[in-house]
Amino acid sequence: MDDRLVRVSIRVTGVVQGVGYRPFAYARATGLGITGFIGNDPAGVFGEVQGSAAAVEAFLADLRVGPPLAQVDAVEVRSIEVIEEVAFRIVPSADTAGTTTIPPDAAICADCLAEVHDPADRRHRYAFTACTNCGPRYTIVAGLPYDRPFTTMAVFPLCDLCQVEYDNPLDRRFHAQPTACPVCGPRLRYVDDQGVRLGDEAVAATQEALASGRIVAIKGIGGYHLACNARDIVAVQRLRDRKQRGSKPFAVMARNVETARRVIECDPDAEALLVSREAPIVLTHAQDADLRDAVAPGQSRIGVMLPYSALHHLLFAAHPQRPGEWVPEVLVMTSGNLSDEPICIDEVDAELRLADIADAFLHHDRGIHVSCDDSVVTADGQ
Repeated sequence: MDDRLVRVSIRVTGVVQGVGYRPFAYARATGLGITGFIGNDPAGVFGEVQGSAAAVEAFLADLRVGPPLAQVDAVEVRSIEVIEEVAFRIVPSADTAGTTTIPPDAAICADCLAEVHDPADRRHRYAFTACTNCGPRYTIVAGLPYDRPFTTMAVFPLCDLCQVEYDNPLDRRFHAQPTACPVCGPRLRYVDDQGVRLGDEAVAATQEALASGRIVAIKGIGGYHLACNARDIVAVQRLRDRKQRGSKPFAVMARNVETARRVIECDPDAEALLVSREAPIVLTHAQDADLRDAVAPGQSRIGVMLPYSALHHLLFAAHPQRPGEWVPEVLVMTSGNLSDEPICIDEVDAELRLADIADAFLHHDRGIHVSCDDSVVTADGQ
């Protein structure tokens, strides 16, 4: 083993902001007994590390891989002079010239989803639950470096409990810019001709509207969707007519993988795409002829995606105060616009442009800085 004490400066480029790269580096460095620092700037990640030559080499190997959401393009290393130092630190972001790549939005992770479904957790049924490993990124960024003041989350000051998580390098919410909770974060607002319902009641109201055959404009991560019960042929045709969709197919969102398997030919490749962190619409051959004829008339294939945000999962879950009431199995989820128009991203625009399409609106107050439609991939080689 090489025990020589060395110090190097590092520059990491690629998708390395908004993915937990700094806490990943912090945990690796402290585990290896390395000192130094790491930080963000508009060009990516910078830092200096010091330790035995063997430990530094092991650390650099870890940096070239990074955490799950990272895509490391390069780790540049330069030898520098050893100094007196006793700890490894995460330093404040630097405001310098340059550009870096912001990661795409990622589907909710298993840890966050478990919190959403846990009655004992403070984020139980919270529609905006996210962490370093999941949630919105690209759609909320307003500037660089990727820090909360440069995102649409800047208007939601963290409560004391969230601040503790945000400041702890060993917490999975360390510098997770979408981090929030029911006390300090964004809120839901349901609006229809009967009035307004807020918070978790807004989710219940949306489910009631969908059950009754109504069309609901739902604000998601990258813009509004127009949703209806995909099993309600009348509602699907009404949406088609109002949206001026003609015979073009609609994408659908299935409750879970088991539902998707009944709807499409879900081979291992298709299933892997469905459950991936990108959560795309997977276009492949239909198994359910009735659903296919309703949402994709004249087609052999349909596009299916799974719930990818906490809000989506709540729409498909039974409300604890309303056991036994209807919950969706499959929803049409099509972009919130008239055909060939831009997707709606804010409440005023949605209620203006979608007034003749939607019977109700499920809004939230987390801003969308950049609109983003759902991506589509083909799973059957055609």
